[in-house]
Formats: sequence, structure tokens, C-alpha cells
Amino acid sequence: MRVLSVRQPWAWAIARGQKPIENRNWDTTYRGELAIHASLRLDTDALESPLVRGAGWDPADPIAAAGMIVAVVSLTDVCAAATSGEPCDCGPWAEAGYFHWRLGDVRPLPRPFATTGQPSLWTASPDLAAEVAGILAGRAGH
Repeated sequence: MRVLSVRQPWAWAIARGQKPIENRNWDTTYRGELAIHASLRLDTDALESPLVRGAGWDPADPIAAAGMIVAVVSLTDVCAAATSGEPCDCGPWAEAGYFHWRLGDVRPLPRPFATTGQPSLWTASPDLAAEVAGILAGRAGH
């Protein structure tokens, strides 16, 4: 399982199915299952974003926690049009000048799982991947 660390409140917006695009300044050839890790750093400017406020940001939501795997999604495609100044149809969450990682099949964890994040796109340990799979399947975890 691959994992991507994302700052809050963006990780929350992804996990709650509100943000189908993750903006990155780098491309990836990876496609498939991707765990969303809410990093320990908060993007305080984003808390004032009309998109975040319109999505219903709730700091009391367990998915709003930091330092946790909060969801599993599918990385279905990466749009590079905006990096060359071309228009794209990635929607309001897409920022100009970035690669738009298109996310689908959002599955928030009913119980977020604490773990240390890493920069870039990283591979979960077998134990971490099994724990996340167990939580999604409704099995008791640690």
C-alpha cells in the first residue's frame, strides 16, 4: 500500500469525499490504492479557504486528527495540463501550476490509525497495511 501525507484540513476534505483533487508539484506514474495520512502540520491559511469552509470543516471530526491515516482512496489519474498553462477540467480544488492527482473511491477509516508520516509518496510497512485493511474491513485493531 502506498501512502501520501497531506496537511489538515486538506486530508479531512479528501477523506470526507469533498476534495477529489490533490495538488502536487511533482508527478507520479503510480495508480491505485493510496492511504491518506494527515500530517502533523496544519495548513492554517487553508482554514479560511472558501472551499474548506463550504465543505463543512469540523475540527471535532475524528478524521480531522493529525498524525493519522484517515482514509484510503484510489489515485486514478494525474492531470499535468495546468503545469504547462493549459486549461483543464479538474474543478475548483485544482490549483494552476500543479499536477492534479485525481482521487476516487474514497473510504474514510471509521477509526483513524496513528502513524508517523514521511515525505513524498511512501510505501506502508506490511504491518501498517494490514492494520489499515483490518480497520476498513471492520476488524478490531490495535
